[in-house]
Amino acid sequence: MKLCTGMFFDGDAERMAKRVLDLEAAGIDMIVIPEIYGFDQVSVLGYIAAKTERIELMTGIVNVYSRSPALIAQSAATLDALSGGRFTLGIGTSGAQVVEGWHGTPFKRPLGRTRDVVDICRKVWSGDKVIHEGKAVTLPLPADQGTGLGKPLKFMNRVHRPQIPIVIASIGPKNVEMTAEIADGWQPIHFVPDRFDRVWGEALAAGKAKRSADLPEMSIVADAALVIGEGNDAAEAREAARGHIAFYVGGMGAKSKNYYNDLFKRYGWVDEAEKVQDLFLSGQRAEATAAIPDAYLDEAHLIGTEAHIQQRLKMYQQVGVTHLTVNPSGANALDDISALKAWVD
Repeated sequence: MKLCTGMFFDGDAERMAKRVLDLEAAGIDMIVIPEIYGFDQVSVLGYIAAKTERIELMTGIVNVYSRSPALIAQSAATLDALSGGRFTLGIGTSGAQVVEGWHGTPFKRPLGRTRDVVDICRKVWSGDKVIHEGKAVTLPLPADQGTGLGKPLKFMNRVHRPQIPIVIASIGPKNVEMTAEIADGWQPIHFVPDRFDRVWGEALAAGKAKRSADLPEMSIVADAALVIGEGNDAAEAREAARGHIAFYVGGMGAKSKNYYNDLFKRYGWVDEAEKVQDLFLSGQRAEATAAIPDAYLDEAHLIGTEAHIQQRLKMYQQVGVTHLTVNPSGANALDDISALKAWVD
């Protein structure tokens, strides 16, 4: 199992570079850079690639609507070349609030768009001329949709690797099924290993039944907060994790359409999900946060004694997690990563 961690770029490049090197020395195998509507992740990863030699790099995630599929492929090929083959392309749909509110692009055909992006990326990296007729994207653009001057083109350079790993972030059943069919890896969110089969089992099995034999076994990128111990750092980490999930379950999307609220219900916390959302949308955020069940914190995060965390790691490994993205906090964050690394190796 590889250890990963996510990091937002705050504008201080040298501080970020030092932090990445410290994390690498402590045992982190991969840095995952997110992107919402702040600094762009591609530029940041290019900078990290130049400052490091061994640590792997991943986008977490590239929004499939904000860039054309060909540009996503170009950026991935560039980052992979700059890093000497250390790059993984993480993609996802994001949501209508960001796609339409920030990028001004209709949030249409998310499954079709994702599938087209994967197909086009692999065609670009193959070095062949790119011709694609998908549900959401057609290349070249048909004459009746443009000037009619478009023609099939191919990537001008030689890629470092023609098979850059593609990880899809997905949680909906149909999206997870597609991920298991076409992606190199799968990145769910708010991962609860104990409830893995009841939520994901059927969709994953359906997708794997259609999976090409040419693809490798699918990796699984899970996530968890990390604090080893039972002191103030652990208590603060639990409350931070409680607030984080309350925001997603209670405040993301609309009352009638919140993917994370639906996921929480599928985990089995139906009444709790409804209560958190009602409280959050009525402005009672503290009460909504307090309504997150302790069972979620115990099962979805690595906060507690060494024995507790070692037992939790076995659960992640049992369900097939290959990459564990941890969010370490507290005074001993780097030491906690080193300890965790020793336990997973």
